Amino acid sequence: MTDSRTPLPTLFGREVRAIHCAGIGGMGLGPLAIHLARLGYAVTGEDDAMTAPMRAQLERAGVEVNADFGFRNAEFQTTQTAGAPLASDIPHSPDLLVVSTAISPEHPAAIAAKTRDIPIVRRGELLAEVVRGKKLAAICGSHGKTTTTAMLVTALHRAGFSAGYILGGLFNDTSLPPADTGETDWVVAEIDESDGTIENFSPEITIVTNLDWDHPDHYRTPADIEAAFQALFARTKRAVIGSIPNSALRTSHFHHTFGSAADAGFRYQITRAANDGQTLALAGKFPISSATVRALGDFNAANAAAALAAAHLMGATLAPDLLAAYPGVRRRQSILRATDTLTVVEDYAHHPAEIRALLSSLHSRIPAPGRLLVAFQPHRYSRTAQFKADFAAALAIADRSYLIDVYPAGEAPIAGGDTADLHTELRAAAPAQPVIYRNGKTDATLATLARDVRPGDWVVFVGAGDIDHSARAWLTLATEYEKAANHWGTLGVALRGTLSPASKVRIEEPLAQKTTMRAGGAARLYAEPADERDLALLIDFARARAIRTLLLGRGSNLIIPDEGVDALVISLAAPHWQHFEILPGNLVSCGAGLRLKNLCGLAAAAGLAGFEFLEGIPGNLGGALRMNAGAMGGETFNRVETVRVMTHTGEIKTLRPSEMDVTYRRCGALAANNLVALSATLRPDGEKSPAEITAQIEANRAKRQTAQPREPSAGSIFKNPPNDSAGRLIDTAGLKGARIGGAEVSPQHANFIINRGGATATDIIQLIRRIRSAVLKTHGIALDPEVLLFGANWEDYL
Repeated sequence: MTDSRTPLPTLFGREVRAIHCAGIGGMGLGPLAIHLARLGYAVTGEDDAMTAPMRAQLERAGVEVNADFGFRNAEFQTTQTAGAPLASDIPHSPDLLVVSTAISPEHPAAIAAKTRDIPIVRRGELLAEVVRGKKLAAICGSHGKTTTTAMLVTALHRAGFSAGYILGGLFNDTSLPPADTGETDWVVAEIDESDGTIENFSPEITIVTNLDWDHPDHYRTPADIEAAFQALFARTKRAVIGSIPNSALRTSHFHHTFGSAADAGFRYQITRAANDGQTLALAGKFPISSATVRALGDFNAANAAAALAAAHLMGATLAPDLLAAYPGVRRRQSILRATDTLTVVEDYAHHPAEIRALLSSLHSRIPAPGRLLVAFQPHRYSRTAQFKADFAAALAIADRSYLIDVYPAGEAPIAGGDTADLHTELRAAAPAQPVIYRNGKTDATLATLARDVRPGDWVVFVGAGDIDHSARAWLTLATEYEKAANHWGTLGVALRGTLSPASKVRIEEPLAQKTTMRAGGAARLYAEPADERDLALLIDFARARAIRTLLLGRGSNLIIPDEGVDALVISLAAPHWQHFEILPGNLVSCGAGLRLKNLCGLAAAAGLAGFEFLEGIPGNLGGALRMNAGAMGGETFNRVETVRVMTHTGEIKTLRPSEMDVTYRRCGALAANNLVALSATLRPDGEKSPAEITAQIEANRAKRQTAQPREPSAGSIFKNPPNDSAGRLIDTAGLKGARIGGAEVSPQHANFIINRGGATATDIIQLIRRIRSAVLKTHGIALDPEVLLFGANWEDYL
């Protein structure tokens, strides 16, 4: 900070010494604040989302961070008059407030500045004012601006050419500031077209990397953004350097061109690519024949060519090694981890064209059997709504996608612009690609990603919001899950040695094919006990180690989350659990693992009536007891005399229905997972001839087949509300046939979601969310799920 008597350039025709920056933690305003401080202005700033790396750079430059100078003083905002002293005890008040694009007019700093008649300018407006009268080398374009700017700054410094600069990011090398002043009149800066402030610049040289339609909130049509760039070119004093091919702009606008095409003025070809970078053969207007670039990929080769061409036109002496030590920029293909088993990359890409180029480049570098897993955070609702089909096409390049909620950047939500809409689009564009999305549950999405990683995979975090914080937190999470996986494996080995050889124990057992919905993830630990002794040993093993246990029957009336379940899943699939025995007094003893279809058929053969309603319910007796399953006017517990259960301590008890908290579609005692149903004693509704019972079963079957779909499903999705039908409400809301990925609302019965093939649990859950929202909007009724979310709570997903 200079002495108060030091003359400073006027800004906007007035003397300015103190500048306050709202949103100073952003990559646009932060470096500009540092440049202003280096020029001698007293700079302060505030940001609710300040990162440690940016804070360190600001403080190193003498910028006072998170000083509000009374802007957040509520009493001042509501009671002070213009021109009055600030209500809080502060050393001075700013002469100018500059705001980032994320700061709304209702921000406390903006309101306070208006009250005190302190001028407010946007970041782009102040940048244009600061470089007015300078020789500006302006880097613009839809993608690659920050990297090209950083490469140009690096090349000029290595060539001994002093120029000021303002980067739109942070160098990977923390010793390098993102902005500085120079000893010449040259200033290198990237200029942003997003808010229209591009119209304030008149560069000496303009470097345009490329152009795609973007920022539809400001540029309503592609022609609008093209016009803005053409006007900038017309104001450029010396030269416009543009890439070819460039479909959006005519090369007649360019004084010079760069690219790998034969007709490019500054021409390059990649001749070597290795982990440490690449070598370019240079031709045409380049005065040197080669260049070494410490960056990979076609996109970075183009950025390097643009930077070297600009440096040459500015008057720097080119040499092959100007970019050999290029330090890179944070969040531009930054390698967060690189081991023999896992590579983690972070990138700022937020436009479909950028993402397509990034993922294509990365995918080509992954040796088999490695996969490309992408975690993507859309940036702005308007961009997501306009380009979601293009985003889906780009993300389809990956092997798996993990979607995070939109980073709004100050925008309010708009129809069709949230991540749920992108999920729907991506599942339609790439039905074979697994896509994970949990509304508002970023932690859960990233936990699934950590669990899904295999040796050899590459994981890339993509987006311009705050996904970089998630990426770094995920590294720790991935390590924890690797340890957890080893822990479950150790438990599995120990459990196998505890049970009899007839019992089965598996680690990471896929559960989808064990359900009627045919979707979902794996169990960390899975066991099929051969008998009651082994079941007791299982329960004791889990209790001693505080392992959660879950019972899985035939897998009907439930959905297993895609991330699977962190539990010991027990299935009573062994023959011991499937007995059917007629007792004195016409009672029947049935094992909990007995399929309902078999129970129905065996009872019919014995002439025992009352079980016909069970025909077609795709489950076993244990599951029917837990759900109090019913159909055709009958319920399971209407036929139950007693249930034999095992407690969490291994004790066996016999309970009557009155002791089991039985309600509509629920048995509280079994749903709490404290008891395991072993068998039940059932009372038939009298005796009939097998022919009569079989006729009723066939009638029920015909009725069910007429009314209910045959495709894979979990049965009725929602409970019927009082005096109404969930199916009718869904149907009249116009949702029959609605589809997300492979999940579809059945055209036959609206209260069924069917798997058309390849449906994921995420598809099903997103469709359930859509149904609930539509029915609530149409009928004012909130539907409650009847189907269970295995190992989880619906409240966490809906």
